Amino acid sequence: MASSLQPAAAAESATPVTAPATAVAPQDVAPYDALFLYSFGGPDKPEDVVPFLRNVTAGKGIPDERLEEVGEHYYQFGGKSPINEQNLALKAALEAELARRGLDLPVVWGNRNWAPYTTDAIDELERLGAKHAVALVTSAYSSYSGCRQYREDLAVVLRERGQLGSDGSTGVQFDKIRPYFNHPGFVQANIDAVLDAYTALAAAGGSGQRARLVFVTHSIPDTMEAASGLWQAPYSRQHESVAALVTSAVSERLGHDVAWDLAYCSRSGPPSQPWLEPDINDHLEALAADGVRDVVMSPIGFVSDHMEVAYDLDTEALATAKELGITAVRAGTVGTREPFVRGLVDLLLERAALARGEEVVEATVGDLPAVPSVDRPNCCLRRHEEPTGIPALCSEDMYQ
Repeated sequence: MASSLQPAAAAESATPVTAPATAVAPQDVAPYDALFLYSFGGPDKPEDVVPFLRNVTAGKGIPDERLEEVGEHYYQFGGKSPINEQNLALKAALEAELARRGLDLPVVWGNRNWAPYTTDAIDELERLGAKHAVALVTSAYSSYSGCRQYREDLAVVLRERGQLGSDGSTGVQFDKIRPYFNHPGFVQANIDAVLDAYTALAAAGGSGQRARLVFVTHSIPDTMEAASGLWQAPYSRQHESVAALVTSAVSERLGHDVAWDLAYCSRSGPPSQPWLEPDINDHLEALAADGVRDVVMSPIGFVSDHMEVAYDLDTEALATAKELGITAVRAGTVGTREPFVRGLVDLLLERAALARGEEVVEATVGDLPAVPSVDRPNCCLRRHEEPTGIPALCSEDMYQ
């Protein structure tokens, strides 16, 4: 990660390039008969906020009074998270891209923490007659909260429905698309969003020559960070790789070197528990003290402009920047940008080819390899010292 105060030189070798094409037929989705768009979920109205937060914090013993305080972020936006409408927009974009390619594959949407729940999505898959679905999680990075927790939830729901056998068999069989932080489509969409933000900064009176590029992602506990590295590169390192790619391309387009940093937002949990730092607001204060007056914030850790972006960045961080005399703009998320949506369908076709046992060159950019589509033993545990044995679909260690 770039130092919180020292400019980081853009990696010359990190410019995104067109990744090798897969060595498979480009329009074959077999063996899959459905795409499961799997997300976090969010409340739709004020009375949903506390029940939603109960779902998110289940098992932690947090009283409703505390949840009401946490829910204030949602109440400031009318008690409604933007995430559900954004998931519907992504679902529609995926359906359009599939249709454009002549691929007949239904897209079913479900959430871990709010309606439509995981079990609702399985109901819909069964109504469609699906036998083998592939899950696409709306998180690009490999970590417990971005990967394994979804696979655990899917296994638990299937077990509760009586559809998870002791041998790992299920009613509807599920595979998953690999974490896609280093897929060309995700990276290119972030490059485009940052370039748009530099244009917006100039329109707001900022200086593109001096503007600091600050990448932002969701903080996680240090113990989860350690566990995320059992694959090859921990959560923070995955973001650093994307940041270097984006910065290199942006520097080339702007015609000058851009200094960048990685900061975090949305920290929760007790103060005694270490989480990844620096917090974006603390980092802005440090930048201001160092004489930085123009900042572009790029939320590369998020797929869409949901509550962590709308509140933590658009509300809190931009207010902090204003108080500090910093001219700041926030780059868009990948959302439904064309390179991202096209890349997700490419990933679907890649995963289908792997499921058929075909030779595949997995498309990546940057200095990290593709994360395995079938997770390896103990991948992305909640804590690095946590014992194995928690059921998680789409992994080698489901029943260790």
